[in-house]
Amino acid sequence: VFLVESQGACGGMSTSGLVPVFMGFGDGVNTLSAGFATQVRTRLSAERGLEGPANDFEALKRVYDALLTETKVDFCFQTKLVDVVTEGDRIVAAVCSGPSGLWAVRAKAFVDATGNADLAFAAGAHLEKGDDAGRVMPGTLCSVWTDFDWERWNRERPTKPKTFRGWADFVDAALADGVFLEPDRHVTGFERLGKNLAAANMGHAFNLDPTDERSVTQAYVRCRAQMKEWQRYFREYVKRGTENIRLVATGDLLGVRESRRLVADYTLSVEDYANRASFEDEIGRYSYPIDIHPATGTKADMEKFHRTTAFKAYGRGESYGIPYRSLVAKGYANLLAAGRCMGADPLMQASVRVIPCCYITGQAAGIAAALSVRADGDVRSVKYADLARQIVSLGGWLRTKEEES
Repeated sequence: VFLVESQGACGGMSTSGLVPVFMGFGDGVNTLSAGFATQVRTRLSAERGLEGPANDFEALKRVYDALLTETKVDFCFQTKLVDVVTEGDRIVAAVCSGPSGLWAVRAKAFVDATGNADLAFAAGAHLEKGDDAGRVMPGTLCSVWTDFDWERWNRERPTKPKTFRGWADFVDAALADGVFLEPDRHVTGFERLGKNLAAANMGHAFNLDPTDERSVTQAYVRCRAQMKEWQRYFREYVKRGTENIRLVATGDLLGVRESRRLVADYTLSVEDYANRASFEDEIGRYSYPIDIHPATGTKADMEKFHRTTAFKAYGRGESYGIPYRSLVAKGYANLLAAGRCMGADPLMQASVRVIPCCYITGQAAGIAAALSVRADGDVRSVKYADLARQIVSLGGWLRTKEEES
């Protein structure tokens, strides 16, 4: 196994991107994201030095480092994929760029976990992006703040908030006073990290194209400028323990929610979500809602967001299946995808994109790639019984025949 990592740590959005929380690991009854995810959570709990709901980002980096080194996986940081070499329906080598220059790595099977489907794109695989007009969800540059008085906030926060936890209750007043350059009413606020630190997943880069470096550059610049606006908003309007907050850092990695998606042997659809679908080749199940962030910060788009996220809301114990076929690149013999670039339609992608589901699909793709080596990397040669057996042996969650019936 060889892992190419473009950042200085593994974990992507959970480390370099400073995403504060993982989102749900289960359906209220079962831990759906289990196996590798369980290892990460258990070790993070023992390793972390900062308490609170938010992730201890530095501790998480050490956890990923340890998991790689202990299993003797070969890996390189600060290394980018720049091209691939193909022969017919196979990828034979990935061309990489690192501090030492350009070099290539040959392999029998490849897993694209880049988020943007960069490997599949370089190979010429069939891809889709965004809605019918190619528009994707806005991005976010996450951040960490200090001097947050959590005790006071817990005492004085709005008891009947009009918005999520009351974080956006005062946005209209701030907009009227010209605090923000553009409206943004989708404010998820802060998560506690230690005594007086706060991690934030808020602010949006609207009209983002994550496959265009100039658009991404503009997003970084705009999002960093937004931090002064958020600081003023919380200090002067929200108050209740936020009067003295100061920015510590923004993420090295821009939070991209949606980009290219693989055209796979099966496209997981919003109908599958609505039907709580089951599949004969399930590599896992998940239950996160359809979470499409508003295209703008207007009231109309916020209302649309609330309607979408309430779409056929799941109850306890309900979930949808994820078929192995949704990880298999159509037209290629040895290419799999995991994470937000797997085969899904735009609405369904809004559910599978979050970190716990990335653990589910990444674990399955890794196992399948290893099994495919017996057949020279042909990922369609993998027998589902063997794949399921390995997933369960590593602690992954699959429904039993009794549960299916």
